[in-house]
Amino acid sequence: MRKTQLYEIHKKTAKMTEFAGFEMPLWYKGITEEHLAVRNSVGIFDVSHMGRVIITGKDAASFLNYVITNDVTVLTPNSALYSVMCNENGGIIDDFVVSRLEEEKFLLVPNATNREKDFNWLVTKAEGFNVKIEDVSDKVAMFAVQGPNAERTLQKICTADLSKIERFKCTTARLADVDVFLSRTGYTGEDGFEVYVWNAPLDKPYNAVKVWNAVLEAGKPFGIEPCGLGARDTLRLEAGLCLYGNDIDENTTPLEARLSFVVKFQKDSFIGKNTLLKQKEEGVKRRRVGLQMIEHAIPRQGFKICNEKGEDIGQVTSGTFSPLLKYGIAMAYIQTQHAQEGNIVNVEIRRKMAKAKIVPFPFYDAEKYGYKRKTSA
Repeated sequence: MRKTQLYEIHKKTAKMTEFAGFEMPLWYKGITEEHLAVRNSVGIFDVSHMGRVIITGKDAASFLNYVITNDVTVLTPNSALYSVMCNENGGIIDDFVVSRLEEEKFLLVPNATNREKDFNWLVTKAEGFNVKIEDVSDKVAMFAVQGPNAERTLQKICTADLSKIERFKCTTARLADVDVFLSRTGYTGEDGFEVYVWNAPLDKPYNAVKVWNAVLEAGKPFGIEPCGLGARDTLRLEAGLCLYGNDIDENTTPLEARLSFVVKFQKDSFIGKNTLLKQKEEGVKRRRVGLQMIEHAIPRQGFKICNEKGEDIGQVTSGTFSPLLKYGIAMAYIQTQHAQEGNIVNVEIRRKMAKAKIVPFPFYDAEKYGYKRKTSA
């Protein structure tokens, strides 16, 4: 299995698991404790298993606008956006954040499962464009510092004024005297930063280790916890964020996944546009929804969803017991005519039907939790 720059640290302190061909921490102290640390204060994740692709050249912006659905021309240097990349049939090849580092330089961050697939797709589609596409994943470490105390934690060891970095904005800085790129983004629903440690190749991980340890030390007064993939999954699900391979894939379009906000039809051309336009005009036959279990039961991926007549109307794509809310929650695709918020459906769990309610994302109260919270940590 592949390893990240911090493998030697993780294997001493974490329960390890295989994910996307990598040996990664599943948890350190426990999923619930790590989850609640992020929701209530701050946690740090090693996400170096994800991809880092640098795209440069005078056609970099026009090339990206052709291969992704969102519009990178709205980005100024040191800003970012979320997008998907589709095939000709409108199916989602991947979802990711794209950052504009300079006028002709972009950073794209593929999911771990799609690192090679995305890179090869970009290279194949670059013919005729004056661009250079470089996979720097193994040269750059990547951490996510998430939670309402993320800014205060990082500010203690950062040269930049992080209070001036708005959501989906970025900056270059030094963390613990190491050159980094900071993006106010994340995958937990909370405020926080994704930290890119530039000079941290797999065979010389010194800078990655130094930054990781410095963040943990800076976060001690806030009760920071190192967090594994288990908490990352429960946090993103509570926030209503898709996991590639579960909730979105090449057989799912962004319109079905309720990601139409990243599809900019006003662009002249992008891969999959014609198919998506047709689907928009005809209407989608299924939609991604949130399910809150009414009965005491935990929904899991693949569980069938039925209406009150017992007819099959959909399927769970991600499900868990919410550490914050203390009940079962799920993401699912349901036939559009049954997908209205407030509707009651039945989830088949161990050959029995358990009632669930269709609810909006995020599952938690956005005034109390998440980056929009109105209460202080």
